[in-house]
Amino acid sequence: MRIRIDAVDLPGPVCPPGAADPEYRNVHVAVQRRDRPGELLDPHSADAPHAGWTVEAAATRTASGLDLKGPYIQGRPGDRFVYLSWGTVDGAGAFAMFRRAKLMLAEVPTDVLAAAVRSGLLIGRLGLTDACGEPRCARVVPPTITWTAGTPE
Repeated sequence: MRIRIDAVDLPGPVCPPGAADPEYRNVHVAVQRRDRPGELLDPHSADAPHAGWTVEAAATRTASGLDLKGPYIQGRPGDRFVYLSWGTVDGAGAFAMFRRAKLMLAEVPTDVLAAAVRSGLLIGRLGLTDACGEPRCARVVPPTITWTAGTPE
């Protein structure tokens, strides 16, 4: 099956300085590969009107329900997630991460996940700007993200 992440409301290319953070410029966001923090899937500029990624996943039935695994799925059984990494991109194209968001797959409603396994597509929709106007980070769970089963294209 596939997991598609559809993101809107990106925060812009500059993250203002915070109490302990410097200002970040030329901000981008990407999906981070499991066990390879430097390997990113399709970075998008944070001033894009929207961003999207599709990752492969395998669903396995376990004693506690369905478990998802794949090259971009992080965490332990029962606590799986996808990392969105925020970073700056320098003139040479190097990405330097400064923040991450965890899209918690463990919080996908059971009926939605079952329908997505049947259809072959799980879709997560979210805005990437937090209440302070900065890149969304930390644990992302409903209602901040909406999970639905879709029809593969």
